[in-house]
Amino acid sequence: MSDEGRRIAGRYLLIEQIGRGGMGTVWRADDEVLGRQVAVKRLHARPELSADELDTLYERTRREARSAARITHPNVVVVHDVVDDGGRPCIVMEYVPGPTLADLLKDGRTLPHPDAARIGLDMVAALRAAHAAGVLHRDVKPGNVLLGAGDRTVLTDFGIAMTDGASTLTKTGEMVGSIHYMAPERIRGLTPGTASDLWALGATLYQAVEGRPPFRRATAMETAYAIAVDPLESMKRAGPLEPLIEALLIKEPDERPTAAQTERALQTAWWGDPTTQLPPPTPDLTIATPQPGPAEEVGDSGGRGRRRGRKKLVLVGIAIAVAAAVAATVLVLHSTSKPDPGQASDEPTTTPSVSPVPEGYHLVRDRQLGVSFPVPDDWKAAKRTAEGVTYTDGTGLAGLTIGIVDPAGPNPSTHFADIEANTKVNYPSYRRLRMQQTTFREQPAAIWEFTFQGRVRMFRAIDLGFGKEGDREYDIYLSAPDAKWDTYRPVFDRVRDGFATTSS
Repeated sequence: MSDEGRRIAGRYLLIEQIGRGGMGTVWRADDEVLGRQVAVKRLHARPELSADELDTLYERTRREARSAARITHPNVVVVHDVVDDGGRPCIVMEYVPGPTLADLLKDGRTLPHPDAARIGLDMVAALRAAHAAGVLHRDVKPGNVLLGAGDRTVLTDFGIAMTDGASTLTKTGEMVGSIHYMAPERIRGLTPGTASDLWALGATLYQAVEGRPPFRRATAMETAYAIAVDPLESMKRAGPLEPLIEALLIKEPDERPTAAQTERALQTAWWGDPTTQLPPPTPDLTIATPQPGPAEEVGDSGGRGRRRGRKKLVLVGIAIAVAAAVAATVLVLHSTSKPDPGQASDEPTTTPSVSPVPEGYHLVRDRQLGVSFPVPDDWKAAKRTAEGVTYTDGTGLAGLTIGIVDPAGPNPSTHFADIEANTKVNYPSYRRLRMQQTTFREQPAAIWEFTFQGRVRMFRAIDLGFGKEGDREYDIYLSAPDAKWDTYRPVFDRVRDGFATTSS
């Protein structure tokens, strides 16, 4: 007998079954009190279960509602109510019309890299919100990702989620969740953490671009064994997502990227050239909305996209640059974006206590950043954010970025080292040339030089950061093709020698 037309809790009229799983069904329903469509999750009748087992199942359902209700985020399903239906709890949720990610990936179908990255961005945003609320999802998979209107992605089904301080509802040795997306530490019976959800995100992304789960085997037992001990098979279609997916699927949870690192890598893969192999990251100072544009060798440009999140780097304690940020934000921009003419001006003046403007250069006095510095006459402003400005040469392969971090930490080497640590894990072509603490203009400073392989050529970069703790840190960054480094390196020296602050 169909439940269509039944009324739950005196107000929710079941209209259409829109989902069915091993535990229950999800219905589109009319909320007759508020006059809106909702989704109602009803558990199956389970006569084979004992009273204790039913109690556990029902409590899991109530916890699902409580877990999701703790999270307020546009990428997490909204829970409206929990009601009783003949002794069984039902969850009344926001109705999100549209397929699941699993529907899109049926029969081995895949997604283009930008689409997978965009969905991944929404998923990691949902997980960051859940983790901040003390909730582990524990069942991240394509089937629990709803794809709504306007490219909205919604994470749902917190049925086996864990919250801080809550007792477990599983028996010793019992694994609850979808085996293909279960992290190795859970297979081994260890306590899951936030890294476990990120592993499941990596498995979901793997399937999105490769057409199958990463460790799919003939049986659940073989799958579990493969997750726990087998190496990850090489990817053929992951493109720029490959380094991130590999890092997320590392066996040891402590070695996986954080949610913030994952988010930034996905931003790069979405906004950058999806056919370009990601080069190693460059020191990131800001996280701003990118404006990608066409350019020769987008993925090779070594200039740095300095992007800032809502919190300053020093406050979050780590600065993670993601490979190819420049491919999406910096050196391609001279063809698509223009600086704010009210923020910077080229003035033929000199600043006391610094070197005079060299021949072939002009002085830029940047009122927004509170600095002045010389720039080669043929270099053009390519991008501006509140915390930085980038200039590129005519080839688009060399870039100069002046940025600020406010407030400054004890020494720029701290966040340089954080960035480098992430780089080494994910991008093997990175090679450090030097990183050392020093002083500059009687202020704590650090200088960092490194090389990395672009799509076509090797690049080299140098970064000088300096500033007193609690004040502003200023960064001078140059990157260019390694083969022409002797030509470009004097630009860095002249900018450094002619750099001055004007805000004091």
